[in-house]
Order: sequence, then C-alpha cells, then structure tokens
Amino acid sequence: MRLFSIVGHKNAGKTTLLVALAKELGRRGQRVATIKHSSEPVDIDRKGTDSWRHLHEGMADGVLIAAPNLRVVLERRPDDTGPIALALEHFADRDLVIVEGFKRSPLPKIEVFRSGVGPSPLLLDPSVPGPWIALATDKAVADAPCPVLRFTDTMWLQLLASLALERALDPGA
Repeated sequence: MRLFSIVGHKNAGKTTLLVALAKELGRRGQRVATIKHSSEPVDIDRKGTDSWRHLHEGMADGVLIAAPNLRVVLERRPDDTGPIALALEHFADRDLVIVEGFKRSPLPKIEVFRSGVGPSPLLLDPSVPGPWIALATDKAVADAPCPVLRFTDTMWLQLLASLALERALDPGA
C-alpha cells in the first residue's frame, strides 16, 4: 500500500481532484481507497433511520452497517489518528490510499491551488511540511519545490497520476 495527500485552501478543488485521480488510477488497475480529513463535524446519517437511532438514541459507542456491497462503521470517539495509521488499519489490502487533507502530515502532497481561492500556494508556506509531489494550478508559480502543472496543460491529469504513483509513500519500506 502506498499513500499521498491532496491539500489546498478551502474550496480550491481538493475533492474534485481526488475523484479525478482516483478514477484515473483505478483505470490503470490500482485498487484505490480514500480518506477524507474534516475539521468540522460530519453528519452522514439521517435522523430517524435505524443506524441513527443506534448511535444517538442508544448511545452506542460504535455502529456497523452491513448492506449488499457496502459496509459503514460509525464510531463515537475523539480521533487524532494520523492518515498513515488510519490507512494501515482500514485499507492495508489496497494498492493506493489517497488522503484529502492532513496538510501537516509527513505524507507526500499534491496541492491544488486556484488563484481566486487563496492568496498563495500552501507549498510556499514554511509551516506546511513537504515532501511535495506536484502543484496543480490555474496560474504560473515561481520557486515551487516540485513540478507545477497548469489546468490548461495537455494531459496534466495523466502526468499528475504518474507522478503520484511514482512518489507516493510506502509505509512498509
């Protein structure tokens, strides 16, 4: 299993890029899993459903929902587990895990930067550690510590997928 992260400012297009890369890498035969980091509470269960009632009315510490072709685990606990430990615990049998967020982790990162969303790329901020795989952006960026791929470049997504496969972290190595 190998991992990398997609980071960027809020509304920069992280999820859109993650979905596109997951699809491209899956097309290349990779078994891909994803991890989404959220700093805000997430509401994934509708009030009144059985699973919601298990978790909220029954105050269960954990609920596992098993359905045809889908399994969901809901756990009630504070979580500061890092992306590598999460990937090893849940996705050790996958070829590749793409993480959205965890910008302060030691994972190799792809940043998505759009000039209308943030003042400057995160990779130019010394408080955000690398290593950096690439910057996918809508503008020219000088002094980037990695390849800069413009959304207008021909085949930028295919090149980005190749760079991600080449530079992803193998936690077992």
